Amino acid sequence: MGVPCLLFCGVSLALPLFVRAVECKDSSVKNEIISVDHPFAFNCTYPPLTSEQVNITWYKPSSKIPVSRNTQSRIHQDESWILFLPMTWADAGIYQCVIKNINSCHRIHVNLTAFRKYWCGTSRNVLPNLSDEYLQTLHFGKDDSLMCHLNFPKSCVLDLIKWYKDCKEIKEERFNTVGMKLFVKNVSAEDRGKYACQARLTHGGKEHTVLNSISVDVKKIEYGDRIPKITYPRNNSIEVELGSTLIVDCNITDVRENTNLRCWKVNNTLVDLYYRESKRIREGYESCVPFEQYNRYTVNITFLQVKMEDYGRHFVCHAGVSAAYIVLKLPVPDSRAYLIGGFIALTGVAVSVMCIYNVFKIDIVLWYRSTFRSTGAIDDGKLYDAYVLYPKPQSGSQRQEVDMMVLKILPEVLERQCGYKLFIFGRDELPGQAVASVIDENIKLCRRLIIIIVPESLSFGLLKNMSEEQITVYNALIQDGMKVILIELEKIKDYTDMPESIKYIRQKHGAIRWSGDFTEESQSAKTKFWKKVRFHMPPTRYPPS
Repeated sequence: MGVPCLLFCGVSLALPLFVRAVECKDSSVKNEIISVDHPFAFNCTYPPLTSEQVNITWYKPSSKIPVSRNTQSRIHQDESWILFLPMTWADAGIYQCVIKNINSCHRIHVNLTAFRKYWCGTSRNVLPNLSDEYLQTLHFGKDDSLMCHLNFPKSCVLDLIKWYKDCKEIKEERFNTVGMKLFVKNVSAEDRGKYACQARLTHGGKEHTVLNSISVDVKKIEYGDRIPKITYPRNNSIEVELGSTLIVDCNITDVRENTNLRCWKVNNTLVDLYYRESKRIREGYESCVPFEQYNRYTVNITFLQVKMEDYGRHFVCHAGVSAAYIVLKLPVPDSRAYLIGGFIALTGVAVSVMCIYNVFKIDIVLWYRSTFRSTGAIDDGKLYDAYVLYPKPQSGSQRQEVDMMVLKILPEVLERQCGYKLFIFGRDELPGQAVASVIDENIKLCRRLIIIIVPESLSFGLLKNMSEEQITVYNALIQDGMKVILIELEKIKDYTDMPESIKYIRQKHGAIRWSGDFTEESQSAKTKFWKKVRFHMPPTRYPPS
């Protein structure tokens, strides 16, 4: 019993949704009288539905078969358009356009009547209100223009526009064709009559000829200022935030005797009709300020809430034959603020990183070396990591401290704990070797030079008389590739008597001052002093012994 109940409940819940989804409301009926053997297109729009995300489907007359979407078919659907390339007698009938969105479904009926129109000559059958006929007006004594109304989807390319008057191609100099317009200079009464514009329509690699007939009347205007003047808007754009409220005034100057209609339109429809359901956009009341020879009118349009569908759309203010539009667009972000903010942020990050690196530089480098230690041998021809140069003070206590530092603590920390190889003269040379040759041969086999100095070593002329020091420093300073690590066992206040080579080394590389004692705590490689020494030493290639 449980499964049937669940099925029944599911069907009960889904049935209303299904019924509501397939319900379609008949919204309007359009009548179109079309000339056969000519291309024809009709755009299915039903405001405000087509201003949202909708699904549009065209159906053939008296059937539920959708119109083909194959662009090679003579009759096919192109986005929201139905396209006939060309129209034939058999195409007459009532077509259905179904517009669906999430919440509703509307059906528009389009009654197409086929008719043979004779463009040059008397029509055998006269039918009024042909879809391809337009009535336009030229104003006497003025420069004016006619518009060729050929409405087709974007997939159709229209070019090679030609204009005809009374079946003769217009070639006079005062007529000029620009795009879909025919500009007429100094309109006269003779310009009244029957016009036609012809264009080549290219679609899917095939060419067709399309015509549009126009009945032109010429009206005389006694004074140029009798045409209403729209001072604002001026076909301009307005930046407005999404979701905000906006009121735009249309300012019109017109002579007092004129009775022109002043209104706002969108998609060639009065805004009050276009938005009659939502009433989100409304036309306001018209105000008038009278002057001696003219009136100044103001009629506004109110957007209660600006939506995405409003952007890019032309909202047109009409005043008689005059018209001007506004286009809403999203505000452009202030790129300067973003650039300045981004620059400040990047600068702050860079300064912070530099400060952190300067503070923790030694720890970062030592951690990197220990984490990504290479076990391979360095192919630089060197045998030792450092050559140790130290003084031989005459006083017993200072000599004992130097010997303790050089012969016990340095090997303990750098060799045993860190895995370096040191050459210490007096410990590593072979018995019987000449001092000069030992130094000259082994200094070339070292990657660093460690010099240990004490105040007394300066007074005894370090590097002035001892051949060991002279050869060592010469190779370190003159020959490229060797860096010097200067260690002060005690604080040295005065470097006046220091040799020029030591001054140069201290100025270029600085000095590391021994701040500990000779206890076991000072013999740990993790103390601050030994971290500084290890930072200046090359990366270790061997594990600690």
